[in-house]
Amino acid sequence: MKITEDVFLVGGGNLGFNLSHDADCHIYAIASENEIVLVDCGLGPGTNQVVENMRNDGLDPGRITRIFVTHYHADHAGALSGWRALTGAEVCASVRSAPAIKTGDARTVGLEAAKQAGYYPLDYQLQPCPVDLEFDEGHEFQIGQLTMQPYSTPGHSQDHFAFLLRGGGRDCLFSGDSLFWGGTIILQNIPDCNLQAYISTIERIATLSFEALLPGHLTISLRNGKRHAEAAIKTIRGLGVPRNAV
Repeated sequence: MKITEDVFLVGGGNLGFNLSHDADCHIYAIASENEIVLVDCGLGPGTNQVVENMRNDGLDPGRITRIFVTHYHADHAGALSGWRALTGAEVCASVRSAPAIKTGDARTVGLEAAKQAGYYPLDYQLQPCPVDLEFDEGHEFQIGQLTMQPYSTPGHSQDHFAFLLRGGGRDCLFSGDSLFWGGTIILQNIPDCNLQAYISTIERIATLSFEALLPGHLTISLRNGKRHAEAAIKTIRGLGVPRNAV
């Protein structure tokens, strides 16, 4: 599903448009010149459907060169090993996400707790995956004619990053699970979710310049995306906690 001049929504689950596996996050494909990159890749069981969705949108999965993940939770990064084997694409994860991804550390990524809470099938197993590029702030990536910068946005998880894409039809912030429509957040009762870090992240996002807010779940906002950060800031300044989306 084409959502901007350069960005396609090619997967997503029950907290979205049901384009692939029920537990998948939004999976985005950025296409510029002869290159395609993915931002987040889902849980894994829905990969064949994502491939079919891409082909229906006129995108060749064989042109995927890199896969970026916002954080190590299984609905965003669990499919990395399968995608790497299928396409040969480089896996790009932050220096804080990479250790758990490389070892398939189910405890660190909160997988067992999430399975018990009903988010994932009980028989789901996280596959370790090599990380080809470990990024941090200060990196800038060229995607065809576009540039993409990672920003550290902890709170939902300690390793969380958002990506700011510039140079296309409109500037887009891939916010992962750091910010959602209406200024909502996803705060969970897991060890690496931290409210104060989350608040600092929202304040930081509000300083960035972007038009489209492309989150990891729920509604997409193609215009005036910053209003959602500003809505969260209004709640925070009133000493409240932004509404939880789950």
